[in-house]
Amino acid sequence: MTENTLYLIKAFFLGIIEGLTEFLPVSSTGHLILVGDWIHFFSGDAKVFEVVIQFGAILAVIWIFREKVAHILAGILTGDKFSLKFARNIIIAFLPAAIIGVTFLKEIKTVLFTPGVVATTLIIGGFIILFVERKPQGEVKTQNISEITGFQALMVGLAQCLAMIPGTSRSGATIIGGMAAGLKRTTATEFSFFLAMPTMLAASVYDAWKNHESLSSNDVTAIGIGFLAAFVAALVVVRALMRFVANHSYRVFGWYRIALGAVIIVWMLA
Repeated sequence: MTENTLYLIKAFFLGIIEGLTEFLPVSSTGHLILVGDWIHFFSGDAKVFEVVIQFGAILAVIWIFREKVAHILAGILTGDKFSLKFARNIIIAFLPAAIIGVTFLKEIKTVLFTPGVVATTLIIGGFIILFVERKPQGEVKTQNISEITGFQALMVGLAQCLAMIPGTSRSGATIIGGMAAGLKRTTATEFSFFLAMPTMLAASVYDAWKNHESLSSNDVTAIGIGFLAAFVAALVVVRALMRFVANHSYRVFGWYRIALGAVIIVWMLA
């Protein structure tokens, strides 16, 4: 087996990891960094691979919710009140991370993409999930996605900014941030899915465009393979997650994060 073939196999494997973890509150980027370090996968200093293949998982969400997406887009064109309010909320939630990402993305990837940072944020995020999940769902006021206010959308957007720290989890930050702002668990999860669409599209296009000159043909092939693998894996996970959150809390993921973070710290010390 040639070195190039092994590199592409590793890219496929990481694509599967991305698709499986993107929408779980466990940090897909954190898992990519940890597994990539474990299998000695080097994607370059710009870390374009880790960012761009995430949109493969986002395309899976767009496909699953394609009818609702088409309905909302059509409603925007016709002036439908719900569609316009929903689009406004998505824009409000999108802007904080977009501004910070454009301003500090290079510094974030240079300083924070390390196993130590991932371990720390996994543990902290795990405890936050356990704390937020203590609130009974029966006491939650916002039961439906159409009831989300502009202030709640802003709270979700600010929470999404924390996800730029590897190990935090974009989906985890937006879902738990939404629940903390008063959204029902399933409503927060669905809103997180829709917010991921413009967020990850913008991040993928911006990062690929900014670093395209440093990408070799082999890098582009690896990104394509990882992208497709992430898409297929996410198709399975998103449907399963929606069924899961309808009847279960996110506590199991909180404990998973804490355990994984502890294992990483022990491994690093050893």
